[in-house]
Amino acid sequence: MSGLVSQDSVLCGGTSPEPAAVGAAQLDGAEDFEVLEEDEDDLSELPPLEDVGRARGPLREDAQSSERGPGEAAEDPQEWLDVLGSGLLKKKTLVPGQGVESRPRKGQDVTVRLRATLEDGSVVEENPSLTFTLGDCDVLQALDLCVQLMEMGETALIMSDAKYCYGVQGRSPDIPPNAALTLEVELLEAQDAPDLELLSGKEKIGLANRKRERGNFYYQQADYVLAINSYDIALKVISSSSKVDFTPDEEAELLDVKVKCLNNLAASQLKLDHYEAALKSCNLVLEHQPENIKALFRKGKVLAQQGEYREAIPILKAALKLEPSNKTIHAELSKLVKKHADQKTVETEMYRKMLGNPRASSAPVKCKDKLTWSIPWKWLFGATAIALGGVALSVVIAARN
Repeated sequence: MSGLVSQDSVLCGGTSPEPAAVGAAQLDGAEDFEVLEEDEDDLSELPPLEDVGRARGPLREDAQSSERGPGEAAEDPQEWLDVLGSGLLKKKTLVPGQGVESRPRKGQDVTVRLRATLEDGSVVEENPSLTFTLGDCDVLQALDLCVQLMEMGETALIMSDAKYCYGVQGRSPDIPPNAALTLEVELLEAQDAPDLELLSGKEKIGLANRKRERGNFYYQQADYVLAINSYDIALKVISSSSKVDFTPDEEAELLDVKVKCLNNLAASQLKLDHYEAALKSCNLVLEHQPENIKALFRKGKVLAQQGEYREAIPILKAALKLEPSNKTIHAELSKLVKKHADQKTVETEMYRKMLGNPRASSAPVKCKDKLTWSIPWKWLFGATAIALGGVALSVVIAARN
């Protein structure tokens, strides 16, 4: 397989595709911090994708047709539906489906027949049976959004701007940067996704890894919101309760996937300047692995971004101690030490100016002058008293004689 399926369908099942593997390698590399650096108490506030509910005009017309019977077209087969109201994503029904009530729901596993072409007609993908979870962003946004509007048995044509496909990067070697795609899609099947509680350890690990790899794909596309969405889904899979017993090895592997997801989640959150959320993700990693060098590095980065240099420096020193030869940590630590020193200089100067009241500064001088004049008068008074005492003593002695 090539094209869309090699990067999309495998994320719903099968082995990891090469592009996703590259993304994972960069995200999980031992020293590749430059790629990694850079909710939010609640991730649900982040839009997982552009909601089809925002569509205007044509969508309202489509909603009005919800009472039509099975077999009737959702819209005029000759008319294009502007899915998002922006003209960047359009859908046209070629073969009517079985009615609005047959549309798949988010969270269901759907199977479609897919054929994708470039504007010049070059076929970049053909897959007779592509399965993915609807609404999880497991495939291109263009496909994920439009299939939600399709009916069972419907065949539709989708014209999508590069924004909802492979974006400015494209996909080497067959899809150039900023390439629009035309998708011919037939909705074959929709069924409820498997119950997470009933998944075996191997199945849960596989599902979580596929979601994580999809997050890596979005990270490499610089779509950090969708990357966060995918990592969050993977973490929910891992954290879900289970009615099946796992082996110790499966438990250890699930923990490993969880740590990778949290680390990559922190990297994405840093890219979006969501510092509190990134700090929370790093701390969750460090709860499981206190010496996780990536989590330590990112935590130091987060604290530095927040201006907490005093706290960031010892954390980066701990990371450097674990990997003394890491140049990235060296550079970051040196930069923070300098910033901290500059910060202390600025604070000292600020305090000096705050406390440097001119009246207060003149007071010691005045006291000094007063002290200087008071010493001779005290000395003179003492000398006079001694002299008078001597005279009085002489008079007494003379009187006795």
